[in-house]
Amino acid sequence: MSRLRLGPIVDEKPVKAAVELTGKLARDLADYAVAHAKENGLSEPLSIERLIPPMLERFVATDRGFAKARR
Repeated sequence: MSRLRLGPIVDEKPVKAAVELTGKLARDLADYAVAHAKENGLSEPLSIERLIPPMLERFVATDRGFAKARR
């Protein structure tokens, strides 16, 4: 099986944001959380709320178009 793109998650001071997810996306994120927990040796999966910020951070950091537009 391929490794997940998201590695261990570091705690950082959060900023509150509210988002609405489709049911399918919420289920997909819950499944991802289970796979992430297994791959990183966690006893329990992280909550969806805890998983979303590092996923978005990774997405923004690896978006070449965004990096180019930012310069």
